[in-house]
Amino acid sequence: MSTASICILITIVIYLAGMLVVGFYFARKNESTSDFYLGGRKLGPLVTAMSAEASDMSGYLLMGLPGLAYLSGVADVGWTVVGLAVGTYLNWLFTARRLRRYTQITNSFTLPQFFSNRFHDKKNILTMIAALIIIIFFIPYTASGFAACGKLFSSLFGVNYMAAMIISAIVIVGYTAAGGFLAASTTDFIQSIIMTFAILFILVFATVSAGGVSAVMDNAKALPGYLSFTSTYVEGAAAPYGFLKIVSTCAWGLGYFGMPHILLRFMAIEDENKLKLSRRVASVWVVIAMAVAVLIGVIGNALSKAGVITALSGADTETVIVRIADFLSSYGVVPALVAGLILAGILASTMSTADSQLLAASSSVSQNILQETFHMKLSQRTSMLAARLTVIVIAILGVVIARDPNSSVFGIVSFAWAGFGASFGPLVICALFWKRTTLPGAIAGMIAGGVFVFVWKYLAAPLGGVFAIYELLPAFIVGIAVIIVVSLLTKAPEQEILNEFEAAKSSSIIK
Repeated sequence: MSTASICILITIVIYLAGMLVVGFYFARKNESTSDFYLGGRKLGPLVTAMSAEASDMSGYLLMGLPGLAYLSGVADVGWTVVGLAVGTYLNWLFTARRLRRYTQITNSFTLPQFFSNRFHDKKNILTMIAALIIIIFFIPYTASGFAACGKLFSSLFGVNYMAAMIISAIVIVGYTAAGGFLAASTTDFIQSIIMTFAILFILVFATVSAGGVSAVMDNAKALPGYLSFTSTYVEGAAAPYGFLKIVSTCAWGLGYFGMPHILLRFMAIEDENKLKLSRRVASVWVVIAMAVAVLIGVIGNALSKAGVITALSGADTETVIVRIADFLSSYGVVPALVAGLILAGILASTMSTADSQLLAASSSVSQNILQETFHMKLSQRTSMLAARLTVIVIAILGVVIARDPNSSVFGIVSFAWAGFGASFGPLVICALFWKRTTLPGAIAGMIAGGVFVFVWKYLAAPLGGVFAIYELLPAFIVGIAVIIVVSLLTKAPEQEILNEFEAAKSSSIIK
């Protein structure tokens, strides 16, 4: 192993060890399952903002977005960024405050629990369905994180993909199972700082290495459709990127209203009056981070054309930042250490999402299914043990799913994102803003949205034409339509439910 590789490895090992230390530190602060899953609602505004966005910006920030920009230009990723940026802001603006207050009024510390408590679902039907949806979609989502880690190490050190992925999974599981929500949120905050350093440094270094801004622009202009928002670069030619495709891509933003690992941060902030600061920090950071990630992909294409890095194709395009960092490490010991920190940033983007997903899935099994649905009486100690074992089991399933090194991080995230957005998004909006929503409507809408993701993805989309749109958009529309129709056809909610709604509403004025 070369000196540069040793320096990179040392940096990454120190980083991983640091995350484990944080996890074991917070393990002593978990006195109940409420602490484990929601941190006792003690998050500060900056940790709330940055941990939410770090858990959101998974491997697709430093692998998926740059890879897609490298391959096809700015149209696809550009409209995706627009949709995600708008969705982020609107979710913080409209959802955060009311969800924080509503979950406190109903004494809920997981999303499935909130659904059942919101509609006084005494049979816990909503809890069971929501928990199953979380498990179904979070396992492949977690798998995408493990795949990103495996790609990082195998492309950098030439080690076995499966071995690299398993080691990464062990570290993520280690600090998540030990420290719970506080550990995940604190490490996410640290990881967001590392991610920010990584993308900004790579942006500057890669631009200089490519010959400056003019050289990057000349390369991009020479590729038909590469810089256009109405066409995309495909196999040496420009392909049209029409209005329907633009609307479909922007629909990514709808997913935010149904993301459990992001909504949990809203529920956990200590002071709801600090959400305004959190919203501003989160919105600004996410726009800058995604824009820089797209630019890195464009610059990476110029670097490969100039022969600075190897030309990439297919799923390998998602390793463009890895290749740039590897080139940086060739300049000496100090640059190699910096490259190691950049690569730790990629790990950070992946781990910050995987830990939150594991935690949400764990709560669904141990809290929502075992205790609330099957009414198993577990002591605090046994409940904590069940939660930690669930984290391990789900991680193992994620590793099995991600065992193919050719799997696309962006593709896996895309499907899971649609699943959560369509299953939970319409219900979150209706539960928070429409008091006429009923329990049957909530159940029907959640099922309809989730099922329609599969229907559209595997039955409608393959037909092409107007059907070749992102499955989240039609599934979201179906979900919200079903909730409205079924709610209007069923008995209106009881007065106690309406009183709770008004109590949450009165404290949720946007400031």
